[in-house]
Amino acid sequence: MVNSADFAKRLQNILDYYGLSATAFSEKIDFNRSTISHLLSGRNKPSLEFIMKVLQEFPEVELYWLLNGKGSFPSSPITEKEIVSSKEKDVPSKVSENFKIEKVNDSSIERIVIFFKDGSFKSYQ
Repeated sequence: MVNSADFAKRLQNILDYYGLSATAFSEKIDFNRSTISHLLSGRNKPSLEFIMKVLQEFPEVELYWLLNGKGSFPSSPITEKEIVSSKEKDVPSKVSENFKIEKVNDSSIERIVIFFKDGSFKSYQ
């Protein structure tokens, strides 16, 4: 059986290694933030689905190490440069998905309004 407290330490090692917050980690593996919080606190044990998503998203994590603490992490050392470059690869694709540049006609822009998810907005003139 998996010891919840020891598993929480190993999960925290993964977060620290990749420089991820719990929120960023949950988004990366597509899991609820509350589930990650419960695992990190030792309250819950990991599900098979959670373990599989971690292994799929982070190939440097070994199954045996994650579950039992035996073995090594990372399985193949990667440099900080590789971690940064993999993060940089994600940014342009996300930006290009959200923003499409359209040709603006020759008239000048009078005002730009930015709407936020909380319902507020900011107007620039």
